[in-house]
Amino acid sequence: MRTTEVGAARAVQKRASKAADDTALGQPGSITLQDFVAYQRDVLERTVLFWDALRQRANNMIEHERAGLPPLLDFKYEILMDGRQFDRPANYALLKITESAKVHADECVDPAKPPVIIVDPRAGHGPGIGGFKRESEVGMALGEGHPVYFVIFFPEPAPAQTLADVLHALRRFVEEVARRHPGKPPVLYGNCQAGWAVTLVSADCEGLVGPAVLNGSPLSYWAGASGVNPMRLTGGLLGGAWLAHLVSDLGDGRFDGAWLAQNFEHLKPEKAIWEKYAHLFANIDSERERFLEFERWWNGFYFLSREEILAIVENLFIGNKLEQGRLRICDGCWADLRRIRNPLVIFASYGDNITPPHQALGWIPVVYQDTYDLKRAGQRIVYLTNPHVGHLGIFVSASVARLEHRAILENLEEIEALAPGLYEMKIDNPSGDPDCHKPSYSVRFEPRRVEDLETDPPRMAFERVRQVSEFSEALYRTFISPWVQALANPWTAETLKWLHPMRSSRYLLSEAFNPWMRTVAALAEIITNGRQPLPQDHPLLVRERAAMGDVTRALEKVREGRDTVYEGTFRLLYGP
Repeated sequence: MRTTEVGAARAVQKRASKAADDTALGQPGSITLQDFVAYQRDVLERTVLFWDALRQRANNMIEHERAGLPPLLDFKYEILMDGRQFDRPANYALLKITESAKVHADECVDPAKPPVIIVDPRAGHGPGIGGFKRESEVGMALGEGHPVYFVIFFPEPAPAQTLADVLHALRRFVEEVARRHPGKPPVLYGNCQAGWAVTLVSADCEGLVGPAVLNGSPLSYWAGASGVNPMRLTGGLLGGAWLAHLVSDLGDGRFDGAWLAQNFEHLKPEKAIWEKYAHLFANIDSERERFLEFERWWNGFYFLSREEILAIVENLFIGNKLEQGRLRICDGCWADLRRIRNPLVIFASYGDNITPPHQALGWIPVVYQDTYDLKRAGQRIVYLTNPHVGHLGIFVSASVARLEHRAILENLEEIEALAPGLYEMKIDNPSGDPDCHKPSYSVRFEPRRVEDLETDPPRMAFERVRQVSEFSEALYRTFISPWVQALANPWTAETLKWLHPMRSSRYLLSEAFNPWMRTVAALAEIITNGRQPLPQDHPLLVRERAAMGDVTRALEKVREGRDTVYEGTFRLLYGP
């Protein structure tokens, strides 16, 4: 009898627990047959529409390639200077933005405001991330009345192009913009990897440029949190710069940017290989166009020269020579960040695991011993942080563009008027509306101490990585590179380009390569015409989203375990 009572009690408890779970999932009761059939229909329709979106992505990629991979700017422009025509050619060009929202840009310009030059990152993808939609850095600068110029680059580097050639071209661009706007030094915007280029131009163009805004820009490459930022360990785990040299040799003297994009995706595979596509599948009716817009840029891969990528990997990613003043630009010319006199505005995010605040700010206490040293140098550095936005969100998030970037532009005069020192920019926006203007929001600049920014990366371990890299690169350059270069040619390089998984996984879903996708396109058209999506609170949709979240969390755990192995292996190889 007692056993029966216990069994009955457990059955009641189990039913109560199930009812609680159903309530927590938004399910008032059991799922009916009608619910199940409707959900199956919806899944089938979304499946067809999902694959049709991937088909369209493939077509967009092929179309963009055939067009020559032009910059993906959502603004009309004219080319003012083409660096490929310089005495020291570089595949960069200076654009002037000529139209905003069907209005000529000159009609929006306030003559009292300085011009803005936006430099996009050359980190595998093509230019355009700073202005590929209206609510962007370009859009905000135009909206605030600034003349806007944009620096682009072309898919192919000039033969044997060097960092010195690039910096020479950027200086020519700055001089041209300054000539067009006398008495108003241009504001420089450097996104991601363009940030270090902007800082070098600032150091070289003393008195010629105004404030420089560094968005998600790494300048301190050894900095980062253990277990959180594994990308800084990659050079050591791969044995140094020789692998970049090998890939460049196989590419007939060019480094394929698709490898850099693949590295970004491997950093958080739960987002790149699962969450991005799961989100598209779950929200195919509302997310298709946004997905295709971003993927058009993400899948446009550009090349760097062998000389450029080796200089970047050896001097920045592995050598970390920029903050130490040991980066050689050319014979007799060394980068010195202490020469920068124009104010610096550093925008970083704690949600950014590609350029965390450690790497965006960690160079300051290396270049300046303390706060007094910074003030004595007459420099003003302002930083602001976002608590959660990811790396690309710093450039493409509409809410970030409408609040943080607008706030920076609206407070340029206040920034330039600050006394020398280090400040944190705080934005008080009680309304929560990112579209608000002053005085609806307020900005204050709170003094900070350089000493508080000090990080403690394992410098001896990274020095050992640098030594290993130099040794392995010397061996490869001497004994292997000549043979690889002798075997490589334009045909093999082009074959390797199109066999790269970052390309083949996309374009093979085009009907040009896969005739079955024509059937998908025809079915998608039929489904779209009669599509009736289920309500978002449908019990099975709620369960679907919960299951997708479970998969994401499981992949996060796997990735965290992988990163732990990376950290342990790095410490084992190179010490604490």
